[in-house]
Amino acid sequence: MAHNGRIRVVVGMSGGVDSSATAALLLEQGYEVIGITLKLWPQDCRYRAEDKCCGPQAVSDARAVCDRLGIPYYLIDESAEFHQIVIRYFAEEYKAGRTPNPCVICNQELKFGRLLERASRLGAHYVATGHYARLERRSDGRTLLYRGRDPRKDQSYFLFSLRQDQLARAMFPLGDRTKTETREVARHCRLKTADKVESQEICFVPDNDYGRFLRESNLVEPRRGEIVDLQGRVLGYHEGVAFYTIGQRRGLRVAAGRPLYVVDLDPENNRVIVGEDTHLLADTFVIERCNWIPFDQLTAPTEAVVKIRYNHPGTPAVVEPLEGGRARVRLREPQRAITPGQAAVFYQGDLVLGGGWICRG
Repeated sequence: MAHNGRIRVVVGMSGGVDSSATAALLLEQGYEVIGITLKLWPQDCRYRAEDKCCGPQAVSDARAVCDRLGIPYYLIDESAEFHQIVIRYFAEEYKAGRTPNPCVICNQELKFGRLLERASRLGAHYVATGHYARLERRSDGRTLLYRGRDPRKDQSYFLFSLRQDQLARAMFPLGDRTKTETREVARHCRLKTADKVESQEICFVPDNDYGRFLRESNLVEPRRGEIVDLQGRVLGYHEGVAFYTIGQRRGLRVAAGRPLYVVDLDPENNRVIVGEDTHLLADTFVIERCNWIPFDQLTAPTEAVVKIRYNHPGTPAVVEPLEGGRARVRLREPQRAITPGQAAVFYQGDLVLGGGWICRG
């Protein structure tokens, strides 16, 4: 929506250099910019890191950047929604023997869900974030999603589940830039976040110890069960399938005379199933709740490169449509630790076709 001839854009401000540079670039390009930080944790939450997510330092930095740029800044409390949507999902997935991907859900439901609603109330059509990804508006009204130019920073994987109505109102100004170029933008504008170190952790698990987070926040109760091999022989005991993930080796505490890994989880019988490294290889799996970006539905077997987790390099595959928003994926070469609950995202070159959530069995 235009105001005084300028298009109004809301920028999701995290207090980091990426969102700071995003706001600066849009301002330079002539947009009317409003900065918003979503407060995702209660004030007294022990897991809220000072400088991550919406911790006090992050909020202070975001506010300082907006002040420097001369744009309005709002801090909006979405802590109840974050707990209900993202944290509950995170815990329930682990309890069900799946490994969650909270960043995808947060983008889908909060950054391009609740924040879009806030943008509409403020008369802004677009929401911009510091994601390293690119968009293309087609003449037929469809919006396509592409990898970011910098392969080391590409974050398109985390955006695969965005619907057309969300992509149509999204902006990713950093998509054609490298991290170094982004820092140069922030330094040029003399923003205090220019040299801020970025975190690779889940924002609400600052020490990367998700098991401790689940236990200490009382989201998962310990539940003793058996650790068994592929023949069903009991090798040891565990305190709950929620504290394990496919491919895990550490923390099994079983003596077998050879390295063992978690190869499957059986939440119904509260069992952790272990095997050797070769047992982690598979060449076929099924995904559900698929979201496709260049088209509404997958109608025929399609060749693509699939990433089975964010840090996976990608591997050639054929994805075949199934009923009920599902698809079968056949890999050209077996891959290790294909993990239920993770997102499988498909690419043709830099174009993101879409993806779905890996199912068990």
